[in-house]
Amino acid sequence: MKRIIVPIDFSQETIKGLELAIIYANKFNSDLQMVFVQSKKPGRFHIQLENQYNSAMEEFERILRKYKDKLHQDCKFNYIIKSGRIHEEVANQVDAFDDSMIICSTDGESGFSDFVMGSNAYRIVQETNKPVITVTSEKYIGDVEKIVLPLDITKETREKVPMVAKIAKAFNSEVHIIKVTSSTNEGIHNKLRMYATQVKKYFDEKGIKYQSSLLVGDNITESTIEYAETIDADLIAIMTEQTTNLVNLLLGSYAHQMLNTSPIPVLSITPKGLFFTYGVRTTGG
Repeated sequence: MKRIIVPIDFSQETIKGLELAIIYANKFNSDLQMVFVQSKKPGRFHIQLENQYNSAMEEFERILRKYKDKLHQDCKFNYIIKSGRIHEEVANQVDAFDDSMIICSTDGESGFSDFVMGSNAYRIVQETNKPVITVTSEKYIGDVEKIVLPLDITKETREKVPMVAKIAKAFNSEVHIIKVTSSTNEGIHNKLRMYATQVKKYFDEKGIKYQSSLLVGDNITESTIEYAETIDADLIAIMTEQTTNLVNLLLGSYAHQMLNTSPIPVLSITPKGLFFTYGVRTTGG
């Protein structure tokens, strides 16, 4: 992982995202870049934007002084101030770099700006095809010892495995492969077992520790989070299954519920089959 992007609105909540990003940057020897976006509101005078820009620079310099010694000396640590729609500009920034990801808080909103990280975190996940880790609680800002990897019967569910493996290798984590379904159908269970077997083989080749379990419940989001809390997991990895209509791109119900309710950091991976066509992201093939 060459670069980690961290959206900041200078609230204490979004600093959580920075603190988690520092831990990941040190493990991956990644460069770390903070991003603040000035929103273009009608009627906002140039002098107001200039004052906000200068204040943002002062805040960033203060953060650099406070946190620079926490990063390995080989990791570059800087910031950028942009202007536009927050989720679009953050996504544009991470998309400008190969092998990059975003780490951000889903809470936030200082008196400093209109950033309101909570609502924009979900939009950022939708806007980029790069990995995004969202965090809500200080409890989970630390090394990643256990990762929960839910598998369902969709063909895309295995696309998150390489990224999970990369994180697991960096942190020497144990991965908990959980086969999740609300069905008691034996055919579905057999397919889940087949997927799990493929993942186990991949982890064996990578030398990654793992365990495997089957979870059957009416609400697979709740079942996944309950399991993760029971084992004191540090990360849950999901695919951002998404639905589209002629106007909006929406996170699918599982991803939306997970980002909304999980107290544990969530790694969101966008399926490769999603692409943009005339401004609308659709599922390909």
